[in-house]
Amino acid sequence: MEVTQVLLNAQAVDGTVRKHAEETLKQFQEQNLAGFLLSLSGELASDEKPVDSRRLAGLILKNALDAKEQHRKFELVQRWLSLDVALKTQIKTCLLQTLSSPVPDARSTASQVVAKVAGIELPQKQWPELIGSLLSNIHQAPVHVKQATLETLGYLCEEVSPDVIDQDQVNKILTAVVQGMNASEGNNDVRLAATRALYNALGFAQANFTNDMERDYIMRVVCEATLSPELKIRQAAFECLVSISSTYYEKLAPYIQDIFNITAKAVKEDEEPVALQAVEFWSSICDEEIDILEEYGGEFTADSDVPCFYFIKQALPALVPMLLETLLKQEEDQDQDEGAWNLAMAGGTCLGLVARTVGDEIVPLVMPFIEENITKPDWRQREAATYAFGSILEGPSPDKLIPTVNVALNFMLTALTNDPNSHVKDTTAWTLGRIFEFLHGSTVETPIITQGNCQQIITILLQSMKDTPNVAEKACGALYFLAQGYEDVGISSPLTPYFQEIVQSLLTVTHREDAGESRLRTAAYETVNEVVRCSTDETSPMVLQLVPVIMMELHQTLEAQKLSSDEREKQNELQGLLCGCLQVIIQKLGASESTKYVFMQYADQIMSLFLRVFACRSATVHEEAMLAIGALAYAAGSDFAKYMPEFYKYLEMGLQNFEEYQVCAVTVGVVGDICRALDDKVLPYCDGIMTQLLKDLSSNQLHRSVKPPIFSCFGDVSLAIGENFEKYLMYAMPMLQSAAELSAHTSGADDEMIEYTNLLRNGILEAYSGIFQGFKNSPKTQLLIPYAPHILQFLDSIYMEKDMDDVVMKTAIGVLGDLADTLGSNASGLIQQSLSSKDFLNECLSSDDHLIKESAEWAKLAISRAISV
Repeated sequence: MEVTQVLLNAQAVDGTVRKHAEETLKQFQEQNLAGFLLSLSGELASDEKPVDSRRLAGLILKNALDAKEQHRKFELVQRWLSLDVALKTQIKTCLLQTLSSPVPDARSTASQVVAKVAGIELPQKQWPELIGSLLSNIHQAPVHVKQATLETLGYLCEEVSPDVIDQDQVNKILTAVVQGMNASEGNNDVRLAATRALYNALGFAQANFTNDMERDYIMRVVCEATLSPELKIRQAAFECLVSISSTYYEKLAPYIQDIFNITAKAVKEDEEPVALQAVEFWSSICDEEIDILEEYGGEFTADSDVPCFYFIKQALPALVPMLLETLLKQEEDQDQDEGAWNLAMAGGTCLGLVARTVGDEIVPLVMPFIEENITKPDWRQREAATYAFGSILEGPSPDKLIPTVNVALNFMLTALTNDPNSHVKDTTAWTLGRIFEFLHGSTVETPIITQGNCQQIITILLQSMKDTPNVAEKACGALYFLAQGYEDVGISSPLTPYFQEIVQSLLTVTHREDAGESRLRTAAYETVNEVVRCSTDETSPMVLQLVPVIMMELHQTLEAQKLSSDEREKQNELQGLLCGCLQVIIQKLGASESTKYVFMQYADQIMSLFLRVFACRSATVHEEAMLAIGALAYAAGSDFAKYMPEFYKYLEMGLQNFEEYQVCAVTVGVVGDICRALDDKVLPYCDGIMTQLLKDLSSNQLHRSVKPPIFSCFGDVSLAIGENFEKYLMYAMPMLQSAAELSAHTSGADDEMIEYTNLLRNGILEAYSGIFQGFKNSPKTQLLIPYAPHILQFLDSIYMEKDMDDVVMKTAIGVLGDLADTLGSNASGLIQQSLSSKDFLNECLSSDDHLIKESAEWAKLAISRAISV
């Protein structure tokens, strides 16, 4: 088969030609994988072939080795490993040969494919000669081969984890890369490839960074590369510095003064891509120091992993002026462009991080800049001063900021009304939002919003909602935080007199012609939700009046006929916002008996609207509608049973939705809500629900984050149907047991894995707890006795691991109590032998966390009752 022509046709402009070619390639791959991969690698390696067919051949090869989805990736890896060795050797020879092709595109594609193969084979101890042969290329080959080889080494370091390559080879790779970066390297392409390769290889350099000489050499070469005449090399070198700042923070002290000088020069004089990375270096240092200070609460003990070097504090007098200078480099249209990122935005972001790192000390350094620029005729100066003020509101103590804020507030409200420049208004509204977010609320002692200024603030914010979409969106945000600050006021909220007017204005915003721009419509609904959520009982009649209004809006989205795909997407989004709004209203009105009673008159109509929202879509379930139904079930209680016959198919559809795992997770949560609402009335649906949950758990396609809620859902089902759960025990218990064994031991796991393991443990424990409580006082309790040893062993082993968080601790000690409470004397011997009933229980009894302590006291009581029988 003439593969060149097919590859070219697959890129044709003509759709029919393209489709046919894609089909041909697909068939070739399915019928003869070996031949397919071999001909692609031959195509890529042949310098006679056109560059377009070679590039696509390489791309298809790369996609035959790797995929985004975990389970697909696993299949592809296994498929490659099972291929014939001679065939793979042929393919790899073609790939390595392509690295010396005179065609840059072919070399670059091949280097990516080589790295993908290495990513599969090196961990399996295959292709041991690869790194050696790449390194020998660097020493003797023509310039373009050197460049391609360095690029390959860079990709290889990205694909493979550091423990796969032994230190001797790591040293050789680093030596080659750092030599390639050296200023004495005459060729810029080589130098750029080497600098980019170092970026990926830094994770391998742990040992080298602990050696002073090697580290000094690497740092010197990186710093020299930031001065290269070539823009891309300077940018790549600064990217290396940013990576070093987080990976090797504790090694930076000797270099920090030089780095400050280099970054300051770049921020002042260099082109934007380089200046952005130079600012990013300091943002990264802030992130490191914020983490260290948060973790150790500023108290350093000898055993803290990394001490804080207070680099930011030392650099403050020079760093803050440098950052303030960047704020004046705004772009004309940055507010309209959602993805905008430029030097002024980077500088403001970094200033905000500096404020969080050093707190009060930043204020006197920024105030003079604000005072000097806030009234200048040039909009850039006014905007920069406002942005500087907004950036430093999180970090310093309220006492330090509030005197200034009180003066600034009036000034900003005037600017929001009268400033002729839209940029300045945009930033002013954003800054007001930050003031309300950080300096207004029940925790702040001196209120900045008083009876004197509350009305003025609301009037001006509502007025600003008629401004351009970007300003109106920021005004919605400010109102959002204004409402949030009154969340805990109790009986009467200062916003009550304005409730009607605020909600009305926000709903008017959602109907603006241009509400699709700058996320305006979304922001307006989010703010309505917050205003409703934080409202008090006095306004519940008005919240009730809102129900038919939002229902009507939702009804109108369902009437739209024959939509283009673009319109359908907009309709989907609007339905999501309206369902989200109804969810908040249902939760609010369902929270007290009096309003719930009045609200329930709408329940039938609302439910039928939600069902119509589901019916709009063929394969997927509407996530927000599902969440709103969960809230409705919670409010309706056992009356929700009448909706189940119609709703059940959508519930099942949601549970089957592996691909959109968030939908699946939300649906699992709603099953829990329904179990709690219906109790044993949920029984007729349990076979279907449990079958689907068990199917989800045994699928390797389901995202791992959905598994903990599924386990916890077992507990909800058991609590609802009690001893009727008997028929599911033989399926659910083995699943719980194998997951428990997996989650008991976490040795050597990273933080993310430990966090997930704790979620998993908590889900498993919630299942056990629900099952024990469901069977309590039932004649069928003895069915659970065979499972008790395993459960106690699970509790002992997670206690021994010493890495559970407070949530798991509370659930775990609760399960011990439930087990004793339900099984009583049947389990007394087992309980007395377990570690949990002694050491773990005692540890929980003396916990500072009152929830853990409470749980432990109940467990202690249950155990003493079980043992004394």
